[in-house]
Amino acid sequence: MILIQKEVAIIGIGALPIKKYEKELEHEMLIKAFSLSIKDAGISKEDIEGLVFAHPRPYTKQRYFATFMAGHLRIKSSATVMEVVGNGMTGGFAFNQAMNEILLGNCKICVALGVSMETAVPSSEHMNMTMRSVGDVDFHAPFGFTPISWYAMDAVRYMHEYGVAREKIATVAIKNRFHASLNPLAQYSKLIELQDVLNARPVVEPLGLLEVPPRSDGAVSLILADVETAKSLGKPYVVVKGRGFYHEGAHQISDKPNEMVKLEAARRASQLAYEKAGIQASDIDVAEIYAPCTIIEVLASEAFGLCPEGEGAYWAEEGRTKLGGSIPICTSGGCISRGHPPMVTPLYNILEIVEQLRGAAGTRQVKDAEIGLTSCELGNYNAALVHIFERRV
Repeated sequence: MILIQKEVAIIGIGALPIKKYEKELEHEMLIKAFSLSIKDAGISKEDIEGLVFAHPRPYTKQRYFATFMAGHLRIKSSATVMEVVGNGMTGGFAFNQAMNEILLGNCKICVALGVSMETAVPSSEHMNMTMRSVGDVDFHAPFGFTPISWYAMDAVRYMHEYGVAREKIATVAIKNRFHASLNPLAQYSKLIELQDVLNARPVVEPLGLLEVPPRSDGAVSLILADVETAKSLGKPYVVVKGRGFYHEGAHQISDKPNEMVKLEAARRASQLAYEKAGIQASDIDVAEIYAPCTIIEVLASEAFGLCPEGEGAYWAEEGRTKLGGSIPICTSGGCISRGHPPMVTPLYNILEIVEQLRGAAGTRQVKDAEIGLTSCELGNYNAALVHIFERRV
């Protein structure tokens, strides 16, 4: 268990809309997001003492991206300038490390930031790389097994275990597209109906095109500070109330049988986070979870205790996880509709929760939101990282 000795605040956020960026350079995109976060925080660039970058994709042309960006930003540091990597958890690890720099007393203000250009290479090259990440590169990758394949097997197993119809799971996509229609950062905002989801081109049965994430580009910057600094700015802020991490000691395709629909790491990581925060799952007002597919939102929401086991899809259909429902989930539109630049998706998740807890989410605002949850994962939730946030005035 990770123990937080004192609280860390988020004082500034900035991000670019998620979409396909064809002509922009990565460092220029990230500078724009960074500038937005500086303005939002109400501080100057000279106040920044540390920079923690989400490592960009391996096909990024620029090497040593962290020091390259520090040079472009003209920021000197006696705390840290570094980049971290952990597949889909990369942005979450960057946020964690920025927190740690403050908790260790190395600095008062540290930035977690990153850019992810998923569309920078052809789809075939991108897919070849993802196949090499799913299982054993010598025994699984040659058979063309992709992350979506594993999620599809989760869906089939879930439907079998609980007798849930595919149509029920598909309602998650409809709910998330509605949320995305209210989000200026979202990649896809056109409303969809059930038949749109069911009639979409199949990707891996039973998942269709509208139930899986698009390829997305994005850049995001979050400014963290100690609470004393946050208070001195004289405006509401958000603090990290608890965090939990758990790795189940297995890769996405495990060499030992496991319960595919339980997401054990998600369950344990959230329990650790709740325990540290001194709350229960029922205290969460809004959750922005890392869910690349409809089925994963269902499974993760159950593992986090936000929905009863076997009922996550029904809750989506009934509107309980929609704005106005008992536990709004993925109010940004989630990975499916807001977009999913994986290396920085966890940072976009945190940004959404900060906006919600500040009461600054506009037409997608969750009424009286005070406590929020975010998550990120390492491939089919074989590992999970959960953060709990609280509004402070």
